[in-house]
Amino acid sequence: MPDSKFTTPVVQELLDSELSERSLIPSLQEKILRIRNSLRPGQQQMADWQSGPLAISAVPGAGKSTGMAAAAAIAIARQYERSSSRRQLVVVTFTRSAAANIKAKIRKFLRDDLSLPQTGFFVYTLHGLALNIANRHSDLSGLQLENVILITPTQSHRFIRTAVEQWIVNNPNVYLRLLEGHQFDGEETERLRRQSVLRTEVLPELANTVIHEAKSSGISPELLREWSKQTTDEYAILSVAAGLYEQYQNLMRSRDFIDYDDMILAALRVLENDSARHIEQNQIFAVFEDEAQDSSPLQTQLLEILASNREYEGMNTDAMNRVSTYSPLNLVRVGDPNQAINSTFTPADPIYFRQFCEECDRIERLATMDRAGRSTRIIIEAANFALKWINNQWLATTKTNNKQQIPDNRQVPFRLQTIRPVEAGDPQANANPAPVGRGLELYTPRDIHHTVELLSQRVIELFGEDPTKNSAAILVRENRQGRWLAEALTPLCKEHKITLYDVGERDRRSHVPQEILALLQFCDRPHSPDYLKAALEALVQRQLIPTQDLNALASLPEEFLYPGPLAAPQPETVQKAARLCRSLLRARLELPLYQLISFLALTLNYDQAELATADKLAERVNQQIAGNSSMGGMLSALSEIVSSERFEPVETEDSEERYTRRGQLTIITMHKAKGLDWDYVFLPFLHENLIPGRFWVPPQSQFLGDFTLSEVARAQIRATLHEESIIPDVSQAWEVAKNLKTSEEYRLLYVAMTRAKLLLWMSAAQKAPFTWSKPENLQEQAPCPVFPALKRQFPEFVVNLAVMSK
Repeated sequence: MPDSKFTTPVVQELLDSELSERSLIPSLQEKILRIRNSLRPGQQQMADWQSGPLAISAVPGAGKSTGMAAAAAIAIARQYERSSSRRQLVVVTFTRSAAANIKAKIRKFLRDDLSLPQTGFFVYTLHGLALNIANRHSDLSGLQLENVILITPTQSHRFIRTAVEQWIVNNPNVYLRLLEGHQFDGEETERLRRQSVLRTEVLPELANTVIHEAKSSGISPELLREWSKQTTDEYAILSVAAGLYEQYQNLMRSRDFIDYDDMILAALRVLENDSARHIEQNQIFAVFEDEAQDSSPLQTQLLEILASNREYEGMNTDAMNRVSTYSPLNLVRVGDPNQAINSTFTPADPIYFRQFCEECDRIERLATMDRAGRSTRIIIEAANFALKWINNQWLATTKTNNKQQIPDNRQVPFRLQTIRPVEAGDPQANANPAPVGRGLELYTPRDIHHTVELLSQRVIELFGEDPTKNSAAILVRENRQGRWLAEALTPLCKEHKITLYDVGERDRRSHVPQEILALLQFCDRPHSPDYLKAALEALVQRQLIPTQDLNALASLPEEFLYPGPLAAPQPETVQKAARLCRSLLRARLELPLYQLISFLALTLNYDQAELATADKLAERVNQQIAGNSSMGGMLSALSEIVSSERFEPVETEDSEERYTRRGQLTIITMHKAKGLDWDYVFLPFLHENLIPGRFWVPPQSQFLGDFTLSEVARAQIRATLHEESIIPDVSQAWEVAKNLKTSEEYRLLYVAMTRAKLLLWMSAAQKAPFTWSKPENLQEQAPCPVFPALKRQFPEFVVNLAVMSK
């Protein structure tokens, strides 16, 4: 029998068998569909993306990161299917920890669900992406990384102070106009006081605000100076800001320093070159951005260029960046404009993501991830009510104040999107769980001490049965509240074996080197007004001396420390500060050098952990100056440690796990709580003076007027960036700044409320401190306006304290 007749049936049998086995293995399309069907509707819209622009406006707890990871994995799989090219997906997020988290999720989808190689994508922070591009094209970016240094916040602060001094020397007439301010009688003591305020507070704050605002938007000092010509205010605020900005930039260049904004600018310089831009775009098939509400204009511009398709390269820049039905942008931006809580102290501005959402909505490329399974239903109802009530109040107030103008909906505190419970059959385990107790509890204690009693009682009840079962957090508006609470709750938590973790405590320990340096510099040069003021600030921060006008004390160091017989009697608050400062100077003379740091640590009333940090610091400094034991050597070593900002050990544990452990009561600020959640969330001290609060002009700088130069400048810059017809004058800009702060504070409260899963505990005591630097001074305080509205809307969740006390 011929071989061919024998082999043909055998081969056919093998092929049939192989095809039969393959039919049992799901195809890539089936695997993609399986992932897609496991997602919620809003997440599915992201997973269905194949090209073009797409905006995803998400609510808290909607599963943004999971949805983005799944959509990214599906996009990578489709790219494998339809192309043999090695173009990559670029995923950009806000922090390194978020980048690590989403990278792990994408890899898991590729490996476990799609059986694909864990490649085809890169995950960056925005600044990491920019630095990567700038480094690859160093000839175009102008960044030679071996020759430049990334500036630290401490070094930046020092550069700003130097820029202020240089600007004063170069602009004596403008400085004199600021010094005169209002109602200046020429008295020498007042002149010295105002000089101290301007040099150490007003001008550094103006420089810091404007430099970040301008650089993050691509505005040069020259352009800022041009804009200043359109303003007519008596101080020429934008012109002053431009001068400070220019001095700062010159200092940075002369010392070969760069900052984070320089990274973005360097990457954009690269992308201006046609060849380099094509190289970068050819490596990328799409860009996915997370936390898009926190982007700045330059960051948005960078991502839009990278996400542009090559076939549209002939279009001009304006056309390229315009979102239309035929938009070349392969860009997916995911964010929650209602969780934008950084725009009053960073250049982030949620208006740009809102605009992107509006543009995508016009071409039906907007999806809303509005289903959230994190919280129980009553917490969702309370958050939705707060959002709508705040917007209605804002619109009513705006219409009253601006009768001739239509309110700008871009500046409304919240985008109108309602959190909805998930549908039946949702893949999340225990989605929208049953509440613990009422799920929402609203208290009005007598004072802050009564607040602690009620909070303690509820904590004991919740942790009573099994302390390791649940997680809880107390969210505070500022660190001083957290510190006070930690001291009040420590004995109770020890007694009931509840772990208390005060997140602010570690932050305070990280300031140990800076505080010690401030006191040592004063001891070395007590006649320096700057060093004296820095030492006094450290003592006030540690609550060792009362809060007072430090500029008045620092302007005449000798008179403050050693008043002569003809000097006016010092108030008791000043005497206490002077006595403490003199004791520091005596220690400098009487103690050996190696004991000074330990003495200062005890003087600052450090706790056990802070003392351990100070001991470690002393040991390191003494080692470094072993061959040169002098005050100059010690100050030099300590300055190096502070400026390097590497003294504290790097945390190896994931911060999210550290903050949300089971069996732990975490005290954390509302800002740091973003992105986290707990079973039980406590929101005490909800008072109007903090939320929404108000811009408070410090008494020492009121000689300039009832506004702050930095916030007026910020509002004027943003108005120009938002393409408003005219730059607002000082009074209009100050009103805009107040509205921005109010909106952001309310968004912060919304973020805090939506951290809770099973129970949201809220309180506003009748009596509380006006300032938490003096928690013992209680006075009647109005509640945050949302709190009475919640009590009216949800009367059944108001806890009757009279019944409780019986």
